[in-house]
Amino acid sequence: MGKRIVQQARGAGGPRYRSPSHRSVSNAKYMDLQDFNKGGVLQVVDFSSDPVRSSPLMKVLNEQFESTYLIAPNGVSEGDVLEYGATVSVNPGNITVIEKVPEGTPIYNIELVPGDGGKIVRASGLAAYVMSHDRDREKTVVRLPSKDKVEIDFGCRATIGSIAGGGRVDKPLMKAGNAHKDKASRNKLYPIVSGVHMNAIDHPHGGRTHLGRNDCAKRNAPPGAKVGNIAPRRTGVRKTKIAEGASG
Repeated sequence: MGKRIVQQARGAGGPRYRSPSHRSVSNAKYMDLQDFNKGGVLQVVDFSSDPVRSSPLMKVLNEQFESTYLIAPNGVSEGDVLEYGATVSVNPGNITVIEKVPEGTPIYNIELVPGDGGKIVRASGLAAYVMSHDRDREKTVVRLPSKDKVEIDFGCRATIGSIAGGGRVDKPLMKAGNAHKDKASRNKLYPIVSGVHMNAIDHPHGGRTHLGRNDCAKRNAPPGAKVGNIAPRRTGVRKTKIAEGASG
């Protein structure tokens, strides 16, 4: 009798593949819209690391001396005062609506829907850039770290600056044990073994004597066989035609 492949085991929701959310220090989300619209200042009182994320966190206090955690930007020190609201200065760590951010300014922790607290550009060292504002459609074009461009509503919030911890990937992990702990803290599967290197009992691609295989699967394939390229239009390297008249 065959065994469950990794895709089935992860989907079952067992403790081995469950995200360790109980280790999280904070979700690092923005305050409610009602409090944000009033405007105000935040004071940085401490910095901390969160085992479930790569970016460092900063502990801030508002005017009522209530503490919360936010993602820390580059250039902010303990004791600095940050601004939030519709009208703020263009300094690292200030939070405002994306409509008010000048073009060419780096931003991070961007909301996709006004009030969701921040969804994209939250990893260490990352920053997106405001490209242009469309006043008629009330949209802002933002270039993401992946070079893709997205349109964000004017009412979505973002933090000015780039996220701290950009040199994290420069330090090598050195040992497999360090890599295991790094992946386990964020529920990443490690190590990843190719299916063709497994036994036939463990994976549909296993048990092959050579690496050449057809790794396509139908759209309605059962869970134990739905691996590889799912209903692809084509596979392999696309061959380019030689231009007519080119010398041989």
